[in-house]
Amino acid sequence: MGDNTEMIARGTRLAGCLFCDIAAGDKPAYVVLSDEVAAAFLDTRPVFKGHVLVVPHAHVETLADLPHETVGPFFERVQAVARAVEEGVDAAGTFVAINNRVSQSVPHLHVHVVPRNRKDGLRGFFWPRVKYADDVETEDYAARVRDALKKSTT
Repeated sequence: MGDNTEMIARGTRLAGCLFCDIAAGDKPAYVVLSDEVAAAFLDTRPVFKGHVLVVPHAHVETLADLPHETVGPFFERVQAVARAVEEGVDAAGTFVAINNRVSQSVPHLHVHVVPRNRKDGLRGFFWPRVKYADDVETEDYAARVRDALKKSTT
């Protein structure tokens, strides 16, 4: 995915940050991507099934806090995940969004990659939430996105 990955300081974590813990593998999540730059995992309260959060390994609270030299490598991962979500869950497109402080439920930069289809009911910025039926269905969605990511990087 890019040659600037050494620019990311993977070790800068914030104690008690849920997303730092998930990125480090210390908290469980349905991870679809994890490398030296970012981690991506299914949102536990998805707008639609297949909704993925992409987070930098280094703890930063907002997009403005992301060091300039890491923006490119990080967004290469966001781009790859957006492609994989479309392919993995047969979506017509994606909605990609970032909240900075306001409506940011975890104060760690995270990019929402939400699968979209025409007439899916999403209007404006009202985000209804759905639930996965169980862990089996959740893992199935995670596996589909992981598989699509593997295809795109080979």
